[in-house]
Amino acid sequence: MKLSFRRRLIYISAAIGALALTGAGIGTAQASTGIGALHSRPAAAKPTVVLVHGAWADGSSWDKVTAKLQHDGYRVVTPPNLLSGVANDAASLRAYLDTITGPIVLVGHSYGGMVISNAALGDEQVKALVYVDAYIPAQHDTVLSLTSAVPGSVFAAEASTVFDQVAIPGGDPHYPNLYVKPSVFGKAFADKSIPAKDVAVLAARQRPLAYNALVEEAGEPAWATIPSWSVIGKQDAVIPAAEQVAMSKRAKAHTVEINAPHLSMVTDSGAVTNQIEAAAKATN
Repeated sequence: MKLSFRRRLIYISAAIGALALTGAGIGTAQASTGIGALHSRPAAAKPTVVLVHGAWADGSSWDKVTAKLQHDGYRVVTPPNLLSGVANDAASLRAYLDTITGPIVLVGHSYGGMVISNAALGDEQVKALVYVDAYIPAQHDTVLSLTSAVPGSVFAAEASTVFDQVAIPGGDPHYPNLYVKPSVFGKAFADKSIPAKDVAVLAARQRPLAYNALVEEAGEPAWATIPSWSVIGKQDAVIPAAEQVAMSKRAKAHTVEINAPHLSMVTDSGAVTNQIEAAAKATN
């Protein structure tokens, strides 16, 4: 059936209107996408937080902090620290860091500070260093020299009075493994905020530190080129607070002081987590 000229005009007009509406819709969608792209950028990926434990401990010392960081959306790893000596422990950690993709916030407790300072040197993925009741060594410093730099450390004493020594099979007899005596462990690491029964468990499962780790010199420090943060426990009986303050100032670290013993990540996990997250946010 043939359509009248008038009806054909009506159909053509309707078709043109539909095309115009469709085109407008597409244009509007494209324009909206473009404007959105200008005003809404993808959020930067959170860094991986690598927690390095200290001597006479293992990764479980970070459990409370790990749980809080994971709750806040961070990927957290706690690789074992070999406690075999500064150079070897740093090399082992560096190899582990090489397996991680993306930015890293590297955290060290106590002797772990020696390790991260050496392991992170030249690693562009490490965006921040966080020292928790930790050694922050300059080149040529040793654990022994820093421990005794100011008075107040339980470990600044004759080794036989604070450590039980166990020979390393096939190793140098002058460089045994060292265990903290149970009678000293609580005085060194804890205070009344940690129940005695929990301190006894920590002492029982301690991992030994090789004696050479006390006297090996630190290399060039990563904190000279990587921004640093620190948490200082004012009741620390292993690394006196005054020495932690001096090391933190030397490293130009962003510092917070809390009323905590050497195991501040156990007694004050919230404050420690906050400082780690402050470092992480500063890397974005």
